[in-house]
Amino acid sequence: MAKSKVLTVGSVESAKPNPNKRIERPDAALPGLYLIIQPSGVKSWALRYRFAGVPKKLTIGPVLTERAEPAGGELPFGVPMTLTEARSAARRALRGIAEGKDPSQAKKLSKALQAVAAEPDKDTVRALGASFIERYAKPRNRSWAEVERQFKVEIYDRDGKPFWGDRSVKDITKRDVLDLLDGIIDRGSPVTANRVFASVRKFFSWLIDRDVITTSPCVGVKMPTAEKSRDRILSDDELRLFWKATETLEYPFGPMFRLLLVTGQRREEVGALISKELTLGADPLWTLPGGRAKNGSEHTVPLSKLAVGIIEGLPKIGKRGFLFTTTGETPVSGYSRAKERVEAKMLEILREAASERGEDLAAVKAIPHWTLHDLRRTVASRLAGLNINLPVIEKVLNHVSGTFAGIVGVYQRHEFKDEKRRAMNAWADYLSALVDDGPAANVVTLKATAK
Repeated sequence: MAKSKVLTVGSVESAKPNPNKRIERPDAALPGLYLIIQPSGVKSWALRYRFAGVPKKLTIGPVLTERAEPAGGELPFGVPMTLTEARSAARRALRGIAEGKDPSQAKKLSKALQAVAAEPDKDTVRALGASFIERYAKPRNRSWAEVERQFKVEIYDRDGKPFWGDRSVKDITKRDVLDLLDGIIDRGSPVTANRVFASVRKFFSWLIDRDVITTSPCVGVKMPTAEKSRDRILSDDELRLFWKATETLEYPFGPMFRLLLVTGQRREEVGALISKELTLGADPLWTLPGGRAKNGSEHTVPLSKLAVGIIEGLPKIGKRGFLFTTTGETPVSGYSRAKERVEAKMLEILREAASERGEDLAAVKAIPHWTLHDLRRTVASRLAGLNINLPVIEKVLNHVSGTFAGIVGVYQRHEFKDEKRRAMNAWADYLSALVDDGPAANVVTLKATAK
């Protein structure tokens, strides 16, 4: 690197390129500022600096020998500049660094905003919503697909007609947000309204962070529905009814729903299970990679004979190894409709039993509302009833809160492999006796397996 000298208009103009390499000439008048000379002869200004301890470079703009008329105001990065203008831009960037602002990020944002200004369509909810999903939701939210669905079904278009999609984000008002949520609530989906509101609120906050808008239309809007923590646990009779109903449900949902109950794992984790995650040997095991686990950590699930039996009875569709699929290329979807079919079958079984007893069929009602996640809560409750200690139950469910939260989770590295296998086998024995109409109450509970 050349020895530092004060750059002058003359020295910048007369600087010659080296056809074999790029040349960087520092400006002694402003440490960090460089004249860059490409082998082609193209010249530009750059600022070398450190931000958060990391060395970085900001390309200020091409070299301009002289300007016919003085430029008014501050010039944006990326435009041609004279030596004086480049020094001024470099000083501005250095002031920003001192204030904790990375000028390279500011430059990227400036370019993005200029592109939006140049193309008005990019200011729409549809265009910026797609960018929000790609740049924010996907990297941070494992449920980004649900956020994307919300935007497509609830926000861009509704009932086959344009809704917010082609409107400018700057035109969306508080009244628009309230109308959006009221429409969802009026169709009988108050919890969905909460989820959509959370996504919309984050979307507009994201736009504020990027200086696309200055205020959010969600300010002053409250969560539309008060939610209570669910504590629904299915009874033994309900579990027996669920099992019988799923036995009549065709692949993929019948066996998938039963595996949910047998393993106690999350719906998305079981639904997207692939064969390479399974080891079906003497000690069968399901190893869920961190990329698919909710907490980002690899999780092992010991498989009972009941679970292995379900898995071995599955058809093999496609080459990608999905256990539950209709296309062979993607995991199964459409849980809500499949659950509705299970509920209808459960009610049918109840009415058949009532008919055999000579009871009034009109008096037979469906069991109280339940969700697929309630199966997971039920497994946890039954394991506790089998004298499985809480740390083992949390390891089975892959929870990172509770016993393993905070500093305990940092130092507690015991994986409870043997304890988890005993717990899952005990649950499978209990469930097998239950669904076979045997005396579930006579299943021997385990002694405490961990302290």
